Amino acid sequence: MSTPTDFLLWVRGPGFDIALVIFILGAIIRLMEVLVLGRKPDYADPRNGELGPGVRTLFTRTLPEPGSFKRSPFTVVGGYVWHVGFLLSLLFFVPHIELFHGILGLRWPGLPSNLVDAAAAVTIVTLIAVLISRLNHPVKRYLSGPEDYLTWLVTFLPMLTGYLAYHRMINPYPLVLGIHILSVELLMVVFPFTKLMHAFTFIIARWYNGAMAGRRGVQS
Repeated sequence: MSTPTDFLLWVRGPGFDIALVIFILGAIIRLMEVLVLGRKPDYADPRNGELGPGVRTLFTRTLPEPGSFKRSPFTVVGGYVWHVGFLLSLLFFVPHIELFHGILGLRWPGLPSNLVDAAAAVTIVTLIAVLISRLNHPVKRYLSGPEDYLTWLVTFLPMLTGYLAYHRMINPYPLVLGIHILSVELLMVVFPFTKLMHAFTFIIARWYNGAMAGRRGVQS
């Protein structure tokens, strides 16, 4: 990798293949861990069904708990903003859609590039603000460990480097594009082994909590 072009070719080829294998195998292993654990048998007579309450909880837990916005409005708003902005940038930027099409064979309509660019800029600013809030809030700082800062970093870097690459703010272009792709691959490698895995497991967890509450006849 003596030139930026060689570096770009490596991260787009062998580097991406390695990251993709680690991501898929890691995610499968983590999901199997959750599913194999199962649940203890409940011998009590069910007071209600599990399916309806489980599905309902998938949606109700997406909304903030009553009073949480009043207690910490920035945490609630900031969390929604950066999650939505990250997903818009990931899933609706046309070059990203072409990448997914090459891997999965699926394609869907993208958003205008200027809209995705604006979403990325807002997400970057919000992620920085979220980090500052964490560092300045005594309770958040006390509860935060190395993994929390690692997950923030590997989430932030693809957004930042993607923004720099889109606007060609670093030359030569193959170098900044390669750095962006490498940061995404770092996210892919770290993803299954950190709290980021909740992007997959939250569905299982929310359904389970709702189903168990429904079985016992209580509100989840």
